[in-house]
Amino acid sequence: MAGPGSGGNVLAALASFFIPGLGQLLQGRVLKAALMFVAAAILWFILLGWIIHFWSIIDAARFKPE
Repeated sequence: MAGPGSGGNVLAALASFFIPGLGQLLQGRVLKAALMFVAAAILWFILLGWIIHFWSIIDAARFKPE
């Protein structure tokens, strides 16, 4: 059972560390991945992209499939 702390979530969190939304994409959550990526890209223009970037990492690490 995958959940917080599982190997898959750790890999997803590492992927999101490099590219926001990539971890969600690896977990099969395409819409959330696109949202994270676009929001981070937009907010980086005003130097607030780190908020979405950090949220993306935490979200990927804590994901628990239903």
